[in-house]
Amino acid sequence: MAKTELEPTTKPAKVKIRRGQLDDGGTPSLHGTIIKIILLGLVDAAALFAFMSLISQSNFGIAALLAGVTLLMNFVYLKRGLLPGKYLMPGLIFMAIFQVYVVGFSGYIAFTNFGGGHMSSKEDSITAIQQSSAFPVEGATVYPLTVVENAENKPFYLITINDDPEHLKVLVGGKDVPLAEVTGATIEEGKAVEAPGYTEMKFKEFADRQDEILPMRVFLNDGSGLFYKTPNGEDATQYQDKVIFNATEDSVLRVEDQVLFTDRGHGAYESADGEMILPGWRAEVGFDNFVKAVTNERIREPLLMVTLWTFAFALLTVFFTFAMGLGLAMLFNDERIRGRKIYRIAMVLPYAFPAFLSALIWQSMFNRKEGFINQVILGGMDISWLSDPTLAKVAVLLVNFWLGFPYMFLIATGALQSIPAELTESAKIDGASAWQQFRYVKLPLLLVSVSPLLIGSFAFNFNNFTLIYLVTGGGPKVVEADMNVGHTDILITLVYKIAFNTGSGANYGLASAFSILIFLVVGTISYIGFRRTRTLEDVN
Repeated sequence: MAKTELEPTTKPAKVKIRRGQLDDGGTPSLHGTIIKIILLGLVDAAALFAFMSLISQSNFGIAALLAGVTLLMNFVYLKRGLLPGKYLMPGLIFMAIFQVYVVGFSGYIAFTNFGGGHMSSKEDSITAIQQSSAFPVEGATVYPLTVVENAENKPFYLITINDDPEHLKVLVGGKDVPLAEVTGATIEEGKAVEAPGYTEMKFKEFADRQDEILPMRVFLNDGSGLFYKTPNGEDATQYQDKVIFNATEDSVLRVEDQVLFTDRGHGAYESADGEMILPGWRAEVGFDNFVKAVTNERIREPLLMVTLWTFAFALLTVFFTFAMGLGLAMLFNDERIRGRKIYRIAMVLPYAFPAFLSALIWQSMFNRKEGFINQVILGGMDISWLSDPTLAKVAVLLVNFWLGFPYMFLIATGALQSIPAELTESAKIDGASAWQQFRYVKLPLLLVSVSPLLIGSFAFNFNNFTLIYLVTGGGPKVVEADMNVGHTDILITLVYKIAFNTGSGANYGLASAFSILIFLVVGTISYIGFRRTRTLEDVN
């Protein structure tokens, strides 16, 4: 029998591809190469500018890291090949800047005293203490002043002592030059305006250098520690310090009661009995913030109360929203109900509306005098929803229930529709009731698919700052507490108050420590929850 097809006599040759060609990216064009070099040049110029700025501020570690990343980026984009690296490099850089660095810096702040009164360096703190400690000597005379400069353009005070109008006395002194009497000064209208070797400073130059001139202290040459200052460049009077800084011993002496303040490692000059002179400086304090959260009664008791309410708020929200969402999903999954699509759309509307607007509307509805709930629904009753501790908690749970059940309705609807109908039919044939079908067939399968979402919902509500802040602001305030804490505060709103809204000033270090504790709690619960989810998958 004749063959109808011709068989190939030779096999097609195999094309060998070198391993390095897989990420080669092809031969670059001249146009693309020029654009790449220009963009790299701009990036390198910006990196060089940032590098020099960091070096000038003595941030050598960050400068070295910046230099290393810049060199790596140039290597990746200038070397032929490395195609995956060319695509990954921008994402990795932005992730390092906006995620890794932010998280790392927040963790570092938890081990410092960074906050109100401890914002800057020790040098800035000493300068601020010295400037704020000066006060006028009681009964001191105000004398005419002319700001002059010497041949080296250094500013000096030319003070006219006019206690005796017929025998004026002229003193000149500078920042590091004590006041000394000078002769041959030019007097105009009872005021010395120039002296040999010193010329009057023009107004424009004074205005340009006022940040240098006005803080100047020109000391008397008698060892009394008194000095002259000027508030406006036109007159001067004697001042003295409340405290005296000793650079050799690194200490501060309070003049009034001779109390000595030294650096005891807490980011401020501190006396023997613990009193501090502020402003201080940022210093590393180790685990002090974490220890304070546990041992300080002023913080520990409110923290325990807020922690318990945070768990209750998150758990109750997840339970009730999931129960309502699942119930509605099962109801509208019944094919006998007409207009199911319309009902489903109506159920989703609260979820489609912006949450912060819903929270503000609900806040106005809970108004005691003019709120919709009291005036319309309850027929004019006078109920203090947001002032009573218990009712305020009920209010935030109700608002969160309104905002959360549509989400649970959506995921439960999708999970129910993914369950094979054969399973429920088999259960019916075996004589299972509707409750038994739900309990032993539908619910286990539902939990396998929605458990990760329930864990995510718990984590979200554990840190649901927006709702608490907009509806109650954390209030009503706990009167017996020594710190600013309310009955509806959750951990994240308490952290916000500690960081930004406390009467004693901001405390970013303690707030960051609380944030780490929140992360550990949520992370632990999530880990346990996901382990349980895998167990459910194995059982099913």
